[in-house]
Amino acid sequence: MSEQPLAPGGNGDLIRVVVAGITMDPTNNMPVVLLKEAESTMAIPIWIGLVEASAIASELEGTRLARPMTHDLLKGVLFTLGGTLERVEVTDLRDNTFYANLVLRALDGQTHLVDSRPSDAIALALRTGATIFVARKVLEATQLVDLAQIRKEESSKDGESKDGKKATGEPSKDKWTQILENLKPEDFGKYKM
Repeated sequence: MSEQPLAPGGNGDLIRVVVAGITMDPTNNMPVVLLKEAESTMAIPIWIGLVEASAIASELEGTRLARPMTHDLLKGVLFTLGGTLERVEVTDLRDNTFYANLVLRALDGQTHLVDSRPSDAIALALRTGATIFVARKVLEATQLVDLAQIRKEESSKDGESKDGKKATGEPSKDKWTQILENLKPEDFGKYKM
């Protein structure tokens, strides 16, 4: 595991984001995590693995399992050793792959960067309450999804969803299918195994 000390003032031009949700890409049946600024309706789609999607979803839903998952274990080890996860930084987008760092504070007060996949970093951030940031250059290089437009289109369909229930303002599965089919993963990154 590569570990480097954090350069002074090393967080650069970062934007604070929250997890807006998880959806499935109908083209390849892969999960997509959506990150957005708290007050924004624009979201960054990042393709992730099924295991990581499960870890993120279980934490978002408040599901507690009898035994710890990998990210629960990592949180336990970090805290047992006296460390904290200061923040997560999604720092780069290269060759259709997003890159992230865990910014850790050790028991001795030293701060360290640890290379991470964004999906693992997000799952750990949700468990520890750490803040998630995305570099401005990543936002600018990413094709964003407009969540407000999706909700508006959904609710304007006579105020009802396809099953006849009142619209909740949340995008339907059909709308997500349409949106994700129109996005080109090579334009903004996807999870690589």
